[in-house]
Amino acid sequence: MKNTIQFVSAEEAVSHVQSGNRVFVHGSAATPRFLLQKLIDRKHELQDVEIVSITTQGIDLNSPDLAGHFYFNSLFVSDSNRTAIKEGRGHYTPVFLSEIPKLFNQGYLPLDVAIVQLSPPDKHGYCSLGTSIDIARSAVRMAKKVIAHINPQMPRVHGEGFVHVSQITAAVWADVPLLEMNYGAEASEASAKIGQIIAGLVEDGATLQMGIGTIPDQVLSNLTNHKNLGLHTEMFSDGALPLLESGVINNAFKKKHQGYTVTSFLFGTRKLYDFVDDNPMIKAIDIAYVNDPTVIMQNPKVHAINSAIEVDLTGQVCADSIGSYQYSGIGGQVDFIRGAALSEGGKPIIALPSTTNKGVSRIVPFLKEGAGVVTTRGHIHWVVTEFGAVNLFGKNMEQRAKALIELAHPDHREALDRACYERFKM
Repeated sequence: MKNTIQFVSAEEAVSHVQSGNRVFVHGSAATPRFLLQKLIDRKHELQDVEIVSITTQGIDLNSPDLAGHFYFNSLFVSDSNRTAIKEGRGHYTPVFLSEIPKLFNQGYLPLDVAIVQLSPPDKHGYCSLGTSIDIARSAVRMAKKVIAHINPQMPRVHGEGFVHVSQITAAVWADVPLLEMNYGAEASEASAKIGQIIAGLVEDGATLQMGIGTIPDQVLSNLTNHKNLGLHTEMFSDGALPLLESGVINNAFKKKHQGYTVTSFLFGTRKLYDFVDDNPMIKAIDIAYVNDPTVIMQNPKVHAINSAIEVDLTGQVCADSIGSYQYSGIGGQVDFIRGAALSEGGKPIIALPSTTNKGVSRIVPFLKEGAGVVTTRGHIHWVVTEFGAVNLFGKNMEQRAKALIELAHPDHREALDRACYERFKM
C-alpha cells in the first residue's frame, strides 16, 4: 500500500458526489464544514442527495433553498438540521447509538460516499478520525467512496479510528480551527446544585459515563476529592481534564481497558483536543463497542449520568422531543442506563432541572402528546433535580409519583398532587 496522499481541490473532491447518492457526513467537532459548504455550493447540479449524519455542527443545513437538492436523514437531530426536519425536508431515524454502525455494516443504509475530517497521515500512511470515531469508523469502512478533509489541527487519537490513505478516494488539505464548545461556561444555579447532588452519589472506584451538556461538567467539578475513578463513556469534554490530570480518574479499577480512558468521541475546547492528541492513555473506539450494554456492565460501579426534557410521574423519560417536535435523538442514553443497571454497584441516573427557562415543570403528570419515551419506566432508576435525588427502582406507580413530586419545583407540587390523586386516588 502507498503511504502518501495526492491532494486535490475541494471542488474536485466533492464532484464525486452525484445525484441520488446517500452521503455520510462526519459529526460534532469533526463536522467537515469546509467540504460540506463546497458540496452545498453545487446544489443546483444535484438532486435528491441523502445526507446521513449525527450532530452536524457549525453549518446551517436548514435553508429552504436546499429542498429537492439535499434530504436530511438524521440519526440524531441538532441545530444544523432541526428546522429542515420539522418542515419535512428530512426525517429522523430512531435508533440506539450503539446500533447505528449496524445500519451501515448490514446494508440497512448502504453508503455511496463518506465525507470526513482527518488528521494528516503518519509515516505509515494512517490518518486519524480524531475527535469522532463513533459511527464514522463503520461509515468509512462501508462507503464506496471516501472524501477527506485533511486538517493539521485535528488531533491524532489512539484507538480504532485510523484510516489508511489507500482508503481515501479524494483528499483536500485545509488548515482550519476545529469547532469548540465550552459547556462549563453555561452553568445555571440549578445545574450547579444538581452537579453537587450527583457527586454525592458517586463512590470511589466508580466508572463514569457522562452525557452531553452542563450538568455532566458540573458533576465532574465536584469530584476532585474522589479516588480511583474510571471513565468509559460515549463522549467527554473539558470537564474531565482536571480529574485526568490530577489522577482522580486513573481507571485503576475498571475491568475493561484497565488503566485507559475509553471514549467514542470528544467535544470541547482546543485544550481538550491538545490533551488527547497522541495520548496513549486515551482510547477512542467504535460506538458499537463503547455503548454495548454487555461491555459497559463488566466495569464496576458504572455511574451513567444522562439528561431529559421531561419525566412523567410513573418514571417515563422523554429525552429526544418536545411533544412531536423532534429536538435531538435517542443517542446512547438507553445503552448506558441499561449497562449501568447491570453493573455491580452501578447507578443509572437521569438528571434535569425541575423547570424549563420559562418556569414550566419538567416533572409532569403525562408526557406531552407526541413525546418520545427514550428511557422507559422499566429502565429508570435514579432521578435527580436541584431539589434532591430518588431511586425509583422497586417502587410502584404511586410511590414513584410521591417521590417525583418531591423533586419538582415547589410552585408545581400542588398541581402535581392533584394530578396524582386523580390518577391513583392517593
